[in-house]
Parts: sequence; C-alpha cells; structure tokens
Amino acid sequence: MPKFVIERDIPGAGDMTADDLMSASQRSCSVLNKLGAEIQWIHSYVTGDKVYCIYTAPNQELIEEHARESGFPANRISEVRAMIDPTRAG
Repeated sequence: MPKFVIERDIPGAGDMTADDLMSASQRSCSVLNKLGAEIQWIHSYVTGDKVYCIYTAPNQELIEEHARESGFPANRISEVRAMIDPTRAG
C-alpha cells in the first residue's frame, strides 16, 4: 500500500492544547471511518505552524477526499518512494 506524507499549514499548530489535539484526532478518525479501511492514519508530527501526517492509501485522491471532508488542509501530498535510517549506513 502506498505511503504518503501530508504537509498541512495550520498556523499555531504547536500551541494547540491536549484537548485541541484530541478533538482534531477524533474529527480525523471519524472521517477515516467513513472512508473505509483502505486509508489509514499512521501518525503525525506537530510543529510550530505545520502538521506532517503519515498515511497509507491506495492513491492521492483518497488523501485529498479525507482533507476535504475533515476540513484539514493538505497543502502538499508526497508519496514516499523509499525510507532510509541509520541501519542503511553500513
């Protein structure tokens, strides 16, 4: 299944409270449940003004549909081509 990195421009994301993050997670999961098992949210990284989400989905269009229905921006969607880590170094 293809894996995607979704870059979301969300001003003040890093200042969101635990309750804000829980609410956003619940909204995302609600839409994911509607869309079916083909799309899965793996995890997200929250920074100052952006959220970077890792998803698996059969195609980019399903990621875009999730963004529309959840109300979260998907400013850039990039399909992961390979993964590297320190174990590849030697």
